[in-house]
Amino acid sequence: MENKNYEAIIEAILFTMGESVELEKIAYAIDLDKEETKKIIEGMMAHYEAPTIGVKIVELDGAYQMCTKSEMYEYLIKIAKQPKRHVLTDVLLETLSIIAYKQPITKVEIEKIRGVSCDHAVNKLVEYNLVCELGRLDAPGRPLLFGTTEEFLRSFGVQSIDELPVLNPVQVEEFKQEAEAEMHMKLDI
Repeated sequence: MENKNYEAIIEAILFTMGESVELEKIAYAIDLDKEETKKIIEGMMAHYEAPTIGVKIVELDGAYQMCTKSEMYEYLIKIAKQPKRHVLTDVLLETLSIIAYKQPITKVEIEKIRGVSCDHAVNKLVEYNLVCELGRLDAPGRPLLFGTTEEFLRSFGVQSIDELPVLNPVQVEEFKQEAEAEMHMKLDI
């Protein structure tokens, strides 16, 4: 077997692609199986944790991406324009959390949970690339289904939606009761 520098090849792939690359594709490119490839990438991830290196490799739902370490941002903004930060209002965060925990989900289902229209919120989340259309529900009217994106995972620092915090059923019931009480107050006005 030819002695290849797998780390250099993987580094070149991740740097050049600029976005996440699935483990299977990396393994195919370097002619190794997924298990061996994953071990090499995990070793690289540990190496990149050194404080003398300004980039890191992150895993996003079975894919890998090379990114700048967040502690380097203050230096980058001196060179480039400061990246636009999207403001997530309470309404957007509430809608995003419903989508994250219930995906795939339709706008009607989101509205049923929130009790109000969600068109603007869902459109903003799609614009911010935190949510995307996943297809259509096989039901009358064929409503769109929404789910989270890789950008959502990156933004919230999780590798997959399985890493989201588990909701406490007692707390969920308290939230429901508060929402119902708030709805009754609005109806009484």
